[in-house]
Amino acid sequence: MKIKTEIMSELQTKKLAEAFALLMKAPMIVLFEGDLGSGKTTFIKHLVKALRCDDVVTSPTFTLLNTYQGKFPIYHFDMYRLSSAEEALNVGFAEYFDKKTLDGIALVEWPENVEGLIKKADFVVEITKQGENHRTFIIREVK
Repeated sequence: MKIKTEIMSELQTKKLAEAFALLMKAPMIVLFEGDLGSGKTTFIKHLVKALRCDDVVTSPTFTLLNTYQGKFPIYHFDMYRLSSAEEALNVGFAEYFDKKTLDGIALVEWPENVEGLIKKADFVVEITKQGENHRTFIIREVK
């Protein structure tokens, strides 16, 4: 499955996140790719809400991981400040990327910074900023 769509507002981002949430089940790993300011955290905020969690969703840039409880546990990672898979392993993240031990879903921003850590993702969400409110979303299932 591959979906490519043009988004022109946050309301459209919310609707896309709500539709994507229907595909979520535990255990699952979703990777988010896109430049700074492309809308990764905004999409995740709406996705977490659609998964029945009313917590305030913020970027875990400094904490590296935020945990939410919705339909199932949701682990929101931001790997921006890490420079290797080894660094992520030293922080203790291995269990979150092993489907045998993952009890929820892992949402990972900046996965390219920890290349080799995540062996098998389920989806990749690529967001490209085209303008102030214009984004291109490509959501692809990894087989």
